[in-house]
Amino acid sequence: MSANKRFLLVRRPNGLPVKEDFSLVNGEIPVPGDGQIVVRNHYASLDPAIRGRMDDKPSYAEPIALGAVVGTSTVGVVVASRHGNFAEGQWVRCIGGIEDYSLVTPNMFTFAIDPDEVSSVTHYLSVLGPVGLTAYFGLLNVGKPKSGETVLVSGAAGAVGSLVGQIAKIQGCRTVGIAGGAKKCQRLLDDYGYDAAIDYRNKDIAAIKAAIDAAAPQGVDVVFENIGGDILDAALLSINQGARIALCGLISEYNKVDGDRGCRNLWQLIVKCASIQGFLVRQYIDQFPQGAAVMAEWIRAGKLRVDEHIDEGIDNALPAFLRLFEGSNEGKMILKIA
Repeated sequence: MSANKRFLLVRRPNGLPVKEDFSLVNGEIPVPGDGQIVVRNHYASLDPAIRGRMDDKPSYAEPIALGAVVGTSTVGVVVASRHGNFAEGQWVRCIGGIEDYSLVTPNMFTFAIDPDEVSSVTHYLSVLGPVGLTAYFGLLNVGKPKSGETVLVSGAAGAVGSLVGQIAKIQGCRTVGIAGGAKKCQRLLDDYGYDAAIDYRNKDIAAIKAAIDAAAPQGVDVVFENIGGDILDAALLSINQGARIALCGLISEYNKVDGDRGCRNLWQLIVKCASIQGFLVRQYIDQFPQGAAVMAEWIRAGKLRVDEHIDEGIDNALPAFLRLFEGSNEGKMILKIA
């Protein structure tokens, strides 16, 4: 049998990850024990949250151990099984790793999938996977938008943000997106139907606030936050009474070497009697089938555009991952393995 190429974390990154933090090795294909399966990974999801797990800090998920494969959501085919619910040849979405073959002990995050039900099996890592469901449940269950309200989304051209804006439009809201660069801002308007787009580059808090106020003269009712830093501080200065802030991510903080800067304008939550709530998509795992069914119906009805950026090969895992922090990806970042 062929070797199992694996992308391992061998050093904790100090700031932006570099190639010396990782190692590519060839190992043996694993053999399942009782209650386990071996999955031949075809695609792996690359997400900003992986960066947080590279640090040895308390979080909602265990840090990646040094010498261990970089773990993430994957889709692939079961090639060996000693689990009654999964058969060889079956497609699954699971928590695997950036490697050819993953040994998986099925849990609540392991789902059988049908590639014939979607235009691309990669949709199970994007719109019908954790990314799409983060947008769906984060906006609807945390942001709770009402028709006629204004929804502000940071990181609006990203995998989550692009879907949040479209879902908000389906709910009858006015949408304002924040992204980096003129090209991405044009995509917000042309591809994702945002009513207004703001380029945050070369803008301080005051300038970002001025741009938000111009795009949302009636104020902001819902903030879907992916970036943090100055962008969140500016958004807080433009919220309405009773606004809701859904805290999904803080990507601007993930690679800082001098500690988190923190948010300076939280006092606005008091002034505006507003709320801020962090969330994890796994809170809604029992509702995944219902949420995915709604998203699938919106796709069939032509209400959702899905963009995916697929790079190929485990050898390209690091440059593909770094696209997330450079902003050079155009859609959900996915690594093709098989």
